[in-house]
Amino acid sequence: MAQRKITAPGPLLDEKGRLCETGYATSLIKQYNRENIAASPLRIKEWDYYLIQSNLFALALTIADNGYMGMDSISFMWFDGAKGSNTQSKIVPLTLGKRHLPPTSEKGDVFVSGKGYEITFQNDGKKRRLYGHMENFGKGMPILFDVTLTAAPRDSMVIMTPYKEKETAFYYNQKINCLRAEGRVEYEGQEYLFAPAHSFAVLDWGRGVWTYKNTWYWGSASGLVGDVPFGFNIGYGFGDTSAATENMLFYNGIAHKLEHVTFHIPEKDGKCDFLSPWKFTSSDGRFEMDFEPIIDRSALIDLKLLCSDQHQVFGRFTGTAVLDDGTEIHIQNFLGFAEKVFNKW
Repeated sequence: MAQRKITAPGPLLDEKGRLCETGYATSLIKQYNRENIAASPLRIKEWDYYLIQSNLFALALTIADNGYMGMDSISFMWFDGAKGSNTQSKIVPLTLGKRHLPPTSEKGDVFVSGKGYEITFQNDGKKRRLYGHMENFGKGMPILFDVTLTAAPRDSMVIMTPYKEKETAFYYNQKINCLRAEGRVEYEGQEYLFAPAHSFAVLDWGRGVWTYKNTWYWGSASGLVGDVPFGFNIGYGFGDTSAATENMLFYNGIAHKLEHVTFHIPEKDGKCDFLSPWKFTSSDGRFEMDFEPIIDRSALIDLKLLCSDQHQVFGRFTGTAVLDDGTEIHIQNFLGFAEKVFNKW
C-alpha cells in the first residue's frame, strides 16, 4: 500500500471544516486553527500527553481538553515487577477550549490546577519543562515531578486522518519519539532520577474532532541501539487510514515509513489476555516483534453514555525492524508499551 506523504505547508482545514489533505508527514506541516472547525465545541478534543521513562520506572502526564470535559492525569510505573503502577486523574466539566492548548507543538505553555494539584508544560521552542505536584497521589502521599526534555529529533510522526462516516471529523496527530529526558520524581520518600544518557520521552500531541465510538491500538518505544537513538510508533484502529498509516521507525532522528502493523493480543476465555506474550507483524515485513508484558496499566470509566476502557501494557520488545535502505535493526528486551483503548466519548 502506498503511503501518501504531505510536503506542502498550509492550513489543515478548508472553509467547510474538512481536511485539506490526508496522509502523513514528518513534521507539523499543516496549521491547526480551532476557528476553522465545523463542529460543536463539545466535540473538539485536544491533548498533550508525555511519557518519560528510564529502564526501571516511568512517568506519564496528560493535559486534555475534550470539550465537554477536561482531564488532568499523572501516572507512575515501576518496571521491577513489585509495585506495578499508580494513576490519578482529575475530571473538569465543560472546559470547551478554555484551557487554551497551543495550536502547535513547537512552542507554547499549558498550565492546569485544581484541588491539591498543579501541572505545567513549558515549551520555549528549545526545551520542554514539565513540572507539578499532586497532594494525594495514593496512600495519602504527594508526588512531585520536574523533568526537562531536549534534543528533539529532526523527524516525527505526523498524520492527518479523516473519518468516512463524518466529513468534518478528523484527527491531527504528532508523536515525537526519542526526546532526551533529565529530571526527578519524588514519591513515598524516594527520589527517582531521569538521566539523559539513558532516559527518553515521547510526546503524543493530538487535536481533532472524533466520532463517538472507537477503538485504537497504539505502541511506542524509544531508547538506544548501540549508541544511536532508535524508536518507533505503531498504531491503527480508527478513522480512514487508506492514505497513510501512523507506523514509523526513527533511527538517529530520521523517519522510516512502514505500511500496516498488526497487534496480535492473546486471548483467554474469549477476552484479551494482556499479560501473556504478544506478537507484532507487518504487511511489508519490516516490523516483526515479540512482546513480553511487565505491567498492564488499566483504567475503566463506564458511565454508559460515556465509557473509556484502557489497557496500556508496558513490556519489552524483541525482534527486527528494517529501515528504508534495507538495514536491519535488531532489538532485544527493548522497553516500550502497547495499548488497546475503547472509547465512547
